[in-house]
Amino acid sequence: MTADKEKRRAISREAARKRRRVESDVFGDLSQLLPLQPSVRANLDKPSVIRLTLSYIRMHTLLKGHAGTKAETSHTVKHGQVLEGGEERQERDGGRDDEEKETVAVETLEETNMYLRILEGFLMVLSTEGDMIYLSDNVSKYMGLTQAELMGHNIFEFAHPCDHEEIRTNLRLTAEEVWSGAKRDFIMRIKSALTHRGRSANLKSATWKVLHCQGRARVCAIPSSVSCLLLTCQPLPLSHTLLSTHTFTSQHSMDMRFTYCDQRVTLLLGYSPQELLGRSIYDLCHTMDTKCLNKNHLNLCWRSQSVSGQYRMLVRSGGYVWVESHSAVIPSVRPSKSRPGAHQPLCILCVTYVLSGVEEPSLQLSLDQTVNRYLS
Repeated sequence: MTADKEKRRAISREAARKRRRVESDVFGDLSQLLPLQPSVRANLDKPSVIRLTLSYIRMHTLLKGHAGTKAETSHTVKHGQVLEGGEERQERDGGRDDEEKETVAVETLEETNMYLRILEGFLMVLSTEGDMIYLSDNVSKYMGLTQAELMGHNIFEFAHPCDHEEIRTNLRLTAEEVWSGAKRDFIMRIKSALTHRGRSANLKSATWKVLHCQGRARVCAIPSSVSCLLLTCQPLPLSHTLLSTHTFTSQHSMDMRFTYCDQRVTLLLGYSPQELLGRSIYDLCHTMDTKCLNKNHLNLCWRSQSVSGQYRMLVRSGGYVWVESHSAVIPSVRPSKSRPGAHQPLCILCVTYVLSGVEEPSLQLSLDQTVNRYLS
């Protein structure tokens, strides 16, 4: 009886080892199919393989749309795999096609890397449920987290809790917005494992990185209407914020009143720095763009950094120019009395880019422009 039990146990252990071996082989084969570097694939655990595989399948569905037999047939015929009468001519053209594909792949990769360097940010594809279907591999440069660590996870696992509602609002897409490619432009905070010295730290000690996200809604109509957001994410403050003759810097109190402005504002807008002191930036904003400026102001109060987007600023002699402001809240050195661990804000620092020449110079939209017109 004891011998039979031992025999059954040995058979059971051998069957379990065989199952684990087959399972490992399946996961190994599956990981080899992932378009990742060999060093990354070698360190993937089984849940990560499943997560990344599902993400790439969803991304492939969005890009290709599984257009059906017609598209597959044209692709097959194009590469000479199956022709009339079932003849296979892959041997004839296979080598040449492989070389062409490799050349095109290298050129495409170089072009993509160039775009990402110019962008100074990374690409992210979000499903309407918030799943990160795809991120460009340069995300680690800005977030300290690799592409493999983030893809397949939900954005809400990494986003600041106070920003969840705004993210949900931007993920809600009506049918009209999806088919028209509705624009999205919002600010959110996300976990970053990068230290001040640019090294990667443990996620438990991660800090919050402010991202400026811009993009459009996209839809895959076949086999089902799957919608997503295609976003470019730029960490703030932007490192390419360089001063030139078409920019001016200013400091503001927390209610956006000027406390300082450099001399270039006179050349660009016609106002002297002295006459702007104590005045609100809303006084210089085109009435139809106050909503844009108000959104920027709220982002500054909540997240300490923001990009305004394009809005119109009035010129003293008449008309307006299109501008964009990059802003950040500068904290005080002294801690707040009400919150000993926190620092109360000192001021708001703005770098404003003038994007156009003066438009409609004869148009008078404020009392400043009227007075200046009659005095001159």
